[in-house]
Amino acid sequence: MPARPGRLVTASLVALTAWLLLGRVAYGHPAPFSYLDLRMGNQSLSGRLVLHDLDVAHDLSLAPETLADPTVVHRQAGPIAQLVLGRLTLLADGTIVLWKVTAVRPLPDQTAVELEWTAAITRPVGRVTVQAALFPYDPNHQTFVNVYDESTLVRQDVLNRERPSMDVYSGSRQGLLAVFTTFTRSGIHHIAIGPDHILFIVGLLLLGGSLRRLLAIVTAFTLGHSLTLALATLHVVDPPARIIEPAIALSIVYVGADNLLVGTRGRDVRPWVALFFGLVHGFGFASVLRETGLPDRALGLSLFSFNLGVEIGQAAIVLVVSSALMLLRGRNAPLAARLATVGSVAVMLAGAFWFVERIL
Repeated sequence: MPARPGRLVTASLVALTAWLLLGRVAYGHPAPFSYLDLRMGNQSLSGRLVLHDLDVAHDLSLAPETLADPTVVHRQAGPIAQLVLGRLTLLADGTIVLWKVTAVRPLPDQTAVELEWTAAITRPVGRVTVQAALFPYDPNHQTFVNVYDESTLVRQDVLNRERPSMDVYSGSRQGLLAVFTTFTRSGIHHIAIGPDHILFIVGLLLLGGSLRRLLAIVTAFTLGHSLTLALATLHVVDPPARIIEPAIALSIVYVGADNLLVGTRGRDVRPWVALFFGLVHGFGFASVLRETGLPDRALGLSLFSFNLGVEIGQAAIVLVVSSALMLLRGRNAPLAARLATVGSVAVMLAGAFWFVERIL
């Protein structure tokens, strides 16, 4: 008796589903992960690297099941080591470290291959940078990193295509010095490449004033952003970026408008404006600081150093802009006044543009 069409369709669907499921088990990628243990010693770096056999087999054109055989793994030890040596980079205080694989063994119960590795260093290290792109063929691949200072676990992180590197700091004097210099440079860099922060400061300086008045403005801004930078970094208060970024843009609009209204109001409230909106800008600084990967054991120092870098960058801007405006006022006061007006309008327009852009 011929099979009914409905039964044929049902049987076909069952067969197709089974084929897809079996194919996923056989050829899919159940665990696109690698695991790196990094141990920082006084004059050495060492650890182990665990790689999923599907990844290794893919890049070496092997059958994954063969990597459970110690004989095969021993024969492929050289190619496996060469595979990762060019894809995992270690730097000690900015200098590339030559590391080597000392053993390769299968982990059949984990369907993985384990590599032991070591690297000699000539002096105590303050900062170790890990750069990992172990299996570029898989965009979802991740590398889980455990970092030990001697025998103490000090850092856990995940590296992937969007975030391929990380920095970790030792607990030694060299490590504290590395934290200080790294985060101070980061603070200077952030203020230098942040046009919104720069324009806010410039807007505050356009009307000029006495040295005492300028110091009051700068100090108020510093107090404001230092407070919220600390609170947000420590997750005491942590408003979302979708609120903070448009608010920073609005602060720029307000400064420009306030400059145009100060003549009609008759009172200079720039220090209070700087204090209030400094609180908003501090949350913006904190989002950048957290992205750099804060060291748990030197959280206070990294926070202080980053803020110091921001203040150094800010002081440089204030010195250059206020000196130029002061020189212009001394030579051509009417032109300086027109520049303040035109500059304030430009500040408002830029802030309005950023506000619309960030809202949309």
